Amino acid sequence: MKLRLGPTDWRPFRRFGLTERLLAILLVVVTIDFVVNSVLFDQAGAFALRRDDATRIADNVTLVGRALDRTPPDRRRETAQALSTARFILDWAPTAPLPVTATAKGNALYDQVVGIAPDLARHNLRMETQARRSPQLIDGSIQLTDGSWVRFRTHGSAAWQFDMARLLLPSVLLGVLAWLLFRVTLRPIRDLVRATRRVGSAPPEELQERGPDELRDLIRAFNQMQQRIYRSLQARTQSMLAIGHDLRTPLSRLQLRIENADLDEPTRSALMRDTDEMNHLLRSLQAYVDSGAETIPRERIDLAVMATTLVDTVADEGADATYDGPEHLEVVVRPVAIRRSISNLIENALRYAGNARVRVWEEAGDAIVEVEDDGPGIPESRMGDVLQPFVRLDNARGRSTSGMGLGLPIVRRAIKLEGGVLTLVNRPEGGLRVTIRLHGATGCR
Repeated sequence: MKLRLGPTDWRPFRRFGLTERLLAILLVVVTIDFVVNSVLFDQAGAFALRRDDATRIADNVTLVGRALDRTPPDRRRETAQALSTARFILDWAPTAPLPVTATAKGNALYDQVVGIAPDLARHNLRMETQARRSPQLIDGSIQLTDGSWVRFRTHGSAAWQFDMARLLLPSVLLGVLAWLLFRVTLRPIRDLVRATRRVGSAPPEELQERGPDELRDLIRAFNQMQQRIYRSLQARTQSMLAIGHDLRTPLSRLQLRIENADLDEPTRSALMRDTDEMNHLLRSLQAYVDSGAETIPRERIDLAVMATTLVDTVADEGADATYDGPEHLEVVVRPVAIRRSISNLIENALRYAGNARVRVWEEAGDAIVEVEDDGPGIPESRMGDVLQPFVRLDNARGRSTSGMGLGLPIVRRAIKLEGGVLTLVNRPEGGLRVTIRLHGATGCR
């Protein structure tokens, strides 16, 4: 079998198991997250000021420089203190610059403020953040025209803000990346789960072997398993059909001999009832085996006419059966399977309750068939059991009745094949209500 490499089969990862791949994805994501956050922290430290805060500092420093340049030297210190505020503290020195260690050009704060007020470049502007004492404290100085210096200090509580959204964005994106990588890595498992649901209900479709070695071994074992199951089901189906076919011939001969035998009428009638029941059992067994025939094409049928015909047939034989619904309701289904399903429901209702009420209607584009009876119903704890083949209930359904417990399982398989829904509910007033919902009704008439 020729294999194609999937997204998780990149050659360097071929020797990685599932555990190693998941660990590698985690390490890659953590490493990228660390590098990106480190870069963002570095940038956050370099560009601490927002545009409005940088503009405020540039305007204040420019105005202070102009004001002190026009102030006599003997009054500059007093004027600087008078111009100081709680958020902008000023001091003046006549000769040497006050200690601001940051260089001018190349400093991020310098470039940011000078970009707003270019005249400050001629005043030997210096700026720095006092990160050791407080990350929100900004110190700076400018030189006046006579060589004296003005130092300023501003609190950047409004200017320095931690951009949480900007910091979390890389983590969120990396989380999405990790989710995508995990999803790609685990895709073979999801394909395997979907294929597992189809085992036994459809011909096997071989899965492509991809992913780490553990998954390849699992997929290979699954492909072999579904082939074995399919062959076993096919062999069972053929065996059951062959048995049913082979038994019909001697059973027919037995019926002929009973009819021609010199027997009293009660004995003859009892033997004929037994052979009829055996014929019914063989037909039920064959119907159950054939009820999953996907190859039979769908046809447009009149569901209302079909139900009416089935009810009239049993009513002509004296059964208590009624029909309520439209004269015509078309739907596209496999006619033999649907006819057998409705017939089984009517037959079950008559056998276990003595009456059957059949209703047909259209609802939201679906065709609904409902069969009710006045019998004992089904215990709620056994409602799921009656849908299993060869299961017969002891309390609600008497052991003296004929059948192999295949009536409802045949209906269930046929309706499931049509994509419909089968529902069993005990009626509050007593009896059982069985509802079939088939999609794609074309309208009542």
